[in-house]
Amino acid sequence: MSAVTIFGSEVSGAILLMSLFFTLISLGANWRLFLKCDQPGWTAFVPGYNVVVAMRIIGRPDSHALLFLIPGYNVYFALRTMIELAQSFGKRTTLDYFLVVFFNVFYMLNLGLAYQEEYDGPVYGKLGVKKNKSSIGLSAA
Repeated sequence: MSAVTIFGSEVSGAILLMSLFFTLISLGANWRLFLKCDQPGWTAFVPGYNVVVAMRIIGRPDSHALLFLIPGYNVYFALRTMIELAQSFGKRTTLDYFLVVFFNVFYMLNLGLAYQEEYDGPVYGKLGVKKNKSSIGLSAA
């Protein structure tokens, strides 16, 4: 394949095909993930609105989707959102956090397609409550 010029930079055809491949896998993974979380699957294909739906899945207010527009902070918030999404499926180990950050597309595909993975519900603001309840229960016993 020959190189293509995009925004003044030459990009090889192989890179374009690889990008298309990962984009299609990512859209399919989000579609299945949204369906598993009782959200409409078509929302994975609408830019911007898919971030709002992801905020609903992890229990954050819809307005937190605007934090992705703040330069510098958006990288931290994207990582935090990925980890909270994994936590919504009961994944709370360091290995899970590593995998969701570095192999995001395939990790989300696994969460969406694996039958044994179940959506536990939103986690934003509830993780501290669960720890306190269990520690109270342990100290009272």
